[in-house]
Amino acid sequence: MTIQYPTTPGAALWVYAHPRQQSLNGELLRAGREALSHSYDVTTSDLYAQDFDPVLRERDLGSSAGHPGSIAIQAGEAYTRGELPADLRAEQKKVVDAELLVLQFPLWWYGPPAILKGWLDRILSDNFAYGDLDPDLGVPRRYGDGGLSGRRALVIVTVGEDDRTLGTRGISGDIESILFPLTHGALWFVGIDVLELHVVYDADGLDSEGVDREAARLVERINGINGINGTDAEHPVPYRRLRDGDYAGTRALNESILPGRTDLGIHRRR
Repeated sequence: MTIQYPTTPGAALWVYAHPRQQSLNGELLRAGREALSHSYDVTTSDLYAQDFDPVLRERDLGSSAGHPGSIAIQAGEAYTRGELPADLRAEQKKVVDAELLVLQFPLWWYGPPAILKGWLDRILSDNFAYGDLDPDLGVPRRYGDGGLSGRRALVIVTVGEDDRTLGTRGISGDIESILFPLTHGALWFVGIDVLELHVVYDADGLDSEGVDREAARLVERINGINGINGTDAEHPVPYRRLRDGDYAGTRALNESILPGRTDLGIHRRR
């Protein structure tokens, strides 16, 4: 059965995963949220301030706790039965109500902070964010379709290195590839359209002028998302959808498409 989730027009959820308010990330949060508030009713999940528990535990499985079986399936069954803990239900409600999801965090050890990863682990549960089949094609509603389709996401990430170090030939790896598990493997998986990354490079070395510059750049980016100030509204990353047949018969991209290439860029349409 297809699960329908209504969205509230003009609603946004800003998920903030940084332990300090008096920081570069704090300045970006304040400037970005203020800019976004001109177009959206903005709700904030400040994970550290909320003392959000990122660890999926037996409590998240409801009456299935202690029984053998897939934890993912059991969490989904707990959702369907209305047995999830109150903190999960509150965060899921915020996601359901949002048309735009903003995830902001510093890059720590080549990924988001554990508190944000845990937020994804617990919030994007089976039967809530995914789990049903396309009634026409008989394939799972995943990768471009799913329980949270119809929403967009902006990922804002601060990094301590420059754009060459985190570029396609950089020693630290390409930032697009580093965050592919988040953008494609989590957000796109459940049907959320993902906008191009907003990356703040050399974040550790910014002086006050640099902080102001980056805050202004974020405001300009947010204004551009919805075509404010005469700009064209942004289009999401053109990831390939599972239902369109590019992966027919397998979960690997058809050999006839971009033959010989193995980089993650093959999962974007031209």
